Amino acid sequence: MSGGGPPRKRNFKIEAFKHRVELDPKYAERTWKVLEHAIHEIYNHNASGLSFEELYRSAYNMVLHKYGEKLYDGLQSTMTWRLKEISKSIETAQGGLFLEELNAKWMDHNKALQMIRDILMYMDRTYVPTAHRTPVHELGLNLWRDHIIHSSMIHSRLLDTLLDLIDRERMGEVINRGLMRSITKMLMDLGPAVYQDDFEKPFLDVSASFYSGESQKFIECCDCGTYLKKAERRLNEEMERVSHYLDAGSEAKITSVVEKEMIANHMHRLVHMENSGLVNMLVDDKYEDLGRMYALFRRVPDGLSTIRDVMTSYLRETGKQLVTDPERLKDPVEFVQRLLNEKDKHDKIISVAFGNDKTFQNALNSSFEYFINLNNRSPEFISLFVDDKLRKGLKGATEEDVEVILDKVMMLFRYLQEKDVFEKYYKQHLAKRLLSGKTVSDDAERSMIVKLKTECGYQFTSKLEGMFTDMKTSQDTMQDFYAKKSEELGDGPTLDVHILTTGSWPTQPSPPCNLPTEILTVCEKFRSYYLGTHNGRRLTWQTNMGTADIKATFGKGQKHELNVSTYQMCVLMLFNNADGLTYKDIERDTEIPASDLKRCLQSLACVKGKNVLRKEPMSKDISEDDTFYFNDKFTSKLVKVKIGTVVAQKESEPEKQETRQRVEEDRKPQIEAAIVRIMKSRRVLDHNSIVAEVTKQLQARFLPNPVVIKKRIESLIEREFLERDKVDRKLYRYLA
Repeated sequence: MSGGGPPRKRNFKIEAFKHRVELDPKYAERTWKVLEHAIHEIYNHNASGLSFEELYRSAYNMVLHKYGEKLYDGLQSTMTWRLKEISKSIETAQGGLFLEELNAKWMDHNKALQMIRDILMYMDRTYVPTAHRTPVHELGLNLWRDHIIHSSMIHSRLLDTLLDLIDRERMGEVINRGLMRSITKMLMDLGPAVYQDDFEKPFLDVSASFYSGESQKFIECCDCGTYLKKAERRLNEEMERVSHYLDAGSEAKITSVVEKEMIANHMHRLVHMENSGLVNMLVDDKYEDLGRMYALFRRVPDGLSTIRDVMTSYLRETGKQLVTDPERLKDPVEFVQRLLNEKDKHDKIISVAFGNDKTFQNALNSSFEYFINLNNRSPEFISLFVDDKLRKGLKGATEEDVEVILDKVMMLFRYLQEKDVFEKYYKQHLAKRLLSGKTVSDDAERSMIVKLKTECGYQFTSKLEGMFTDMKTSQDTMQDFYAKKSEELGDGPTLDVHILTTGSWPTQPSPPCNLPTEILTVCEKFRSYYLGTHNGRRLTWQTNMGTADIKATFGKGQKHELNVSTYQMCVLMLFNNADGLTYKDIERDTEIPASDLKRCLQSLACVKGKNVLRKEPMSKDISEDDTFYFNDKFTSKLVKVKIGTVVAQKESEPEKQETRQRVEEDRKPQIEAAIVRIMKSRRVLDHNSIVAEVTKQLQARFLPNPVVIKKRIESLIEREFLERDKVDRKLYRYLA
């Protein structure tokens, strides 16, 4: 063949037979008999002698020749007959063999179904979808469900056997978990509805009944901790049971049953259980029991809020007793230490047992805030606690220890509603520490001020920082004074002056007392030096705040160095020129205020071991008829004797009233400033809104009283900062 063009394409066509092919009329019946026999052989475990290729071809041809329906119906009736026979075999199985027989037959049925599906694959792919019939494998499962599982003789027996085995396992028996897993898996394979309706729902009902009875029995005979252990164990057992032989979807349902019956239904009784409930656990630091209660209660609705409510009411009640007990208020340092101990204790409980749950932390904070502010002396006591620690309590402590204690104090400080009252006391105590040189560490003092500054802002601490600046400036001034005037001063008394800026220090105007001549001379020299160096300044001696070291010689030539206050020095120096002096004489010569003089004389004459003066008549209190003598017989093992002034650690009632009054006075301009700020930006505002806004702005320092706010508004109206609306008297307008 030659030629240049592409080869010509040939189209092939398959034509139908010219004449009709006649099939053997008995073909379908004969073929079906072969297939039916094969199905029986498969069920009889004789499949090895079968030719699956021939059987597949036979089934293929039947479907091809439109005998699909006959094949399908034949399969259905043959399998039905076989399953009814299997059913009888299962029914006759006795006792524990029942489940084993059921499982064995199920495994056989599954294998048979697999082989039958392979043989009838063509029917499954073509006839079944077009005729809308059930696929072979699914048909086999449905028939097993209907003729085995739902058989009247098997259905209830299967459920009872499964539930009985679970019950026996709950009572401590060991059961065949592998067999149980196979049976429950079979139920799931037959469809989730079969598992749920024929097993899961009755299982949950029986479980609820079981746990209802058991919980009732436990709660009558166990304490709270033991009961919770049992509940936890049961919960874990059920979760383990699910993981071993139930469907994973059952876990949430069965745990919900246990939670409801064992925890939710007895929640209130458990937390309030006498001698072992929540309060006892908190008191005895039972971290393990508390952790268990938290873990179990969080699983049920309102569980955690139940624990939280009981804890809060317990904290508030014990806190209230702590801050209102007159005995405990006698020692402020001990009072604050108890508060810190309580806070530490419950912080640890929340951390260890309650997983640092923020809601519990908030409940703890609100409880502390509630009861700390029930005692209006809390700000003073917290300041006294810091004072004690910064004077002597932190000696030898590491920097980290100091920080820990100060941080704890700051935590209590945050709970105070009257932070400005704390500031007042803190300023007084800091002043005494600085002036007496009794502070344990400058770093600790500054650290505390930094913490206060971080918490409340610069305004809060500016005066405290000013006090430190004054101390440093005073030191430099004294060095310069002695450098320039040392020759002029000669061998007179040595003077160490602290120059305090008015306004930074909590000084109260007090009349100066009459200083001894020797001291007065040096004071005048310092005054002329200082005023000569600094133009336009005034110096006022605060004799009520100073100290002095004086040398004294007693009987038998015994010498001591006495560390005393300025007032005590003035009194003692009078005895250089007199053996005995009446109270009136001393008062006239020194001009010390009466209350201070009495305290001063009390410390010099009435304190055992420090009585450098003798008083007649002898008594603990000072009266205006007393006479005082130099005590020649005074002895002490120490060369240096410190004679403190008899002064209450806490403020007396009048002093307290005075401090409170000063605080109230200081608050007035702050409230007014807040009102003006608010009105300037809002221009017009009603009374209640002003009160709310002022409270919000000032609550970081103190909670302003609405009555006081109203008075400040009246004052601002009088001074024409604001005016009332002409129509609505509750409205205020800002006047520019």
